[in-house]
Amino acid sequence: MDRIRITGGNPLHGIIPISGAKNAALPLMIASLLTSDTLTLENVPHLADVEGLMRILGNHGVDISVNGRRERQEEGYSRTIHFTCRTIVDTTAPYELVSKMRASFWVIGPLLAREGRARVSLPGGCAIGTRPVDLFLEGLAALGAEIEIDGGYVNATAPKGGLIGNRYRFPKVSVGATHVMMMAATLARGTTVIENAAREPEIVDLANCLNAMGAKISGAGSKTITVEGVTTLSGARHRVLPDRIETGTYAMAVAMTGGDVVLEGTDAALLDNALDILRQTGAEITATGTGLRIVRNGGGIHPVDVVTEPFPGFPTDLQAQFMALMTRASGVSHITETIFENRFMHVQELARLGARISLSGQMARVEGVSRLKGAPVMATDLRASVSLVIAGLAAEGETVVNRVYHLDRGFERLEEKLGRCGAIVQRVSE
Repeated sequence: MDRIRITGGNPLHGIIPISGAKNAALPLMIASLLTSDTLTLENVPHLADVEGLMRILGNHGVDISVNGRRERQEEGYSRTIHFTCRTIVDTTAPYELVSKMRASFWVIGPLLAREGRARVSLPGGCAIGTRPVDLFLEGLAALGAEIEIDGGYVNATAPKGGLIGNRYRFPKVSVGATHVMMMAATLARGTTVIENAAREPEIVDLANCLNAMGAKISGAGSKTITVEGVTTLSGARHRVLPDRIETGTYAMAVAMTGGDVVLEGTDAALLDNALDILRQTGAEITATGTGLRIVRNGGGIHPVDVVTEPFPGFPTDLQAQFMALMTRASGVSHITETIFENRFMHVQELARLGARISLSGQMARVEGVSRLKGAPVMATDLRASVSLVIAGLAAEGETVVNRVYHLDRGFERLEEKLGRCGAIVQRVSE
């Protein structure tokens, strides 16, 4: 099992290319099930989750070809991938595939919309909370689907003639459920109105792609999305938007270590709230012609309180990274997690590096320390793992991060990107 060895203490200087967003690429790939034509996606990151989803889509009959490289970038970064599903050969998504990645459960929407039936295993994924599928199933039921759970599988059947448009209000904001209901509604008869919808940029990106395929979706990015059903969708060519979580992660790494880095190929509008908070810690952030420039000149890190919220609030996917930054702040900060009930598993690992963090329910009190000291640590989930990398970059001596397969799920060539900016980071294979 691979590990990452970090020798801390070096500021970061250089350019880091930002990859396509994993959280956008996955639903976009799943949308290929909605059409018999070819969907071409540009800027798809090379990640374990993407590779896993390609295997799942192949199981349903999607023909996949990979070629090309991102413009003006070295081979091996984000790719152009063509997805063609002439015929869906299997409407079952088996446990052995779905259990490895939660987002693969989302195939239930397109399968149900196009074939009128789907049998999908209940999902797996990171152990950061229960994240029930109730919201998905209630939304699909509102479109007329009959839902039954049996033997660990969800069996869904559309009424004769297909799904039927309806008005549905989510009791709680859910990005995944919004993705699924929006995809399913594109081929439903009549108009669907989704209320209390997620507003994340990845929702907008999927809507833009679906519209390019012939869907009629309006309101994406607001709390109310309207989908006028169409009989068929065509192919399209679409570029995956930049990864705002990767952008925020590397920005926090620079704020943690000091230095001057340009994050190339990203967009500040994707994470305004997080960048404003990062500025409050003392980092200088400016837009450039190609992305964002992050500078910290060696001054102290200021403590800032944050509360995770659905977009446009502070992202839960940056909570662990921000906590790592606050371990070196000159004072006390408070971090409140409102999205997932079990997303503080990185606390005990940061403590191994010398961090002072106490928990009270869903709030973490972080007392900044003057120094961190390297130690062996264990990654517990995707975002927690990269928070340990950030802490290790600023810690004295050597930090070894174990279970880095979590990192490979969401960060494309992380050690290479950091290494080119002066970090001493090495992947060690056993």
